[in-house]
Amino acid sequence: MTTAALVERTSAPAGRLLAAEVRWVLRRPRTLVMLGLFALVPILIAVGVVVAGREPGGGLISSIAGNGLVLPVAALTLTLALLLPLAVAMAAADAIAGEASHGTLRGLLIAPVGRVQLVGMKAFGVLVVAAVATLVIAVVGVIAGLVVVGGADGSLVTLSGTTLGLGDALGRVGLAALWTVGQLVAVGAIALAISSFTEHPLVVLASVLGGVIVFGVLSAIPALDWLQPYLLTSGWTAGADVLRDPMPWGDLGESTLRALCYAAIGGGVTTARMLTRDA
Repeated sequence: MTTAALVERTSAPAGRLLAAEVRWVLRRPRTLVMLGLFALVPILIAVGVVVAGREPGGGLISSIAGNGLVLPVAALTLTLALLLPLAVAMAAADAIAGEASHGTLRGLLIAPVGRVQLVGMKAFGVLVVAAVATLVIAVVGVIAGLVVVGGADGSLVTLSGTTLGLGDALGRVGLAALWTVGQLVAVGAIALAISSFTEHPLVVLASVLGGVIVFGVLSAIPALDWLQPYLLTSGWTAGADVLRDPMPWGDLGESTLRALCYAAIGGGVTTARMLTRDA
């Protein structure tokens, strides 16, 4: 038997592995509950704005009143501060540390799956959680914004005072969602790196959430402004820039590049660790 034939017989198809990982991730009760809670966030914001009867103002939340298409962007901005990183950290903690704590990681390491392929499979599962959670908030936010809050014939009044049609407004919401997923990819990569060094999922959760909180505190200290370019969370308010016209790309681009750097570091550490991990 040739080497190529042996590899073909002992290598698991990548598509089947990815599909199995996605099914495993999305069928978990905690994932379904989490997605349900995320769907409630824009609804609760919409109801709160309507009940409060606020008039449009300078703040992001105040701008939702009578301007429903601001709602999905505001909901993404608010949840990115803590809730979305928590969801991604949970997925990353279960991906490796959770498998190790249940004794199933050893089986994966000796199965006909390459170590790098295994890392890719787990990273893809975390990416799916980040994308689905973001999509749920964005889609429910658009629906709640149009139905509950309402607006001027489906148009969007930007923070700059100009008006965008429905198509352009949905494009801005889609851009905010895509940018948010990019930030969550960085969080997921770091969480996977931590997960690869432990068998305790709670350690991953505590590390990621602790890091997010510490980064937020550091970014709020004026004397530490020199740290801003290195803190992942320092650009997490840039998503609201999609509501300006013309749209400023500076903070969006800078935060995206920063997220890519964090993702590359996290991915490299995870791969290096998994190549040498026994179980």
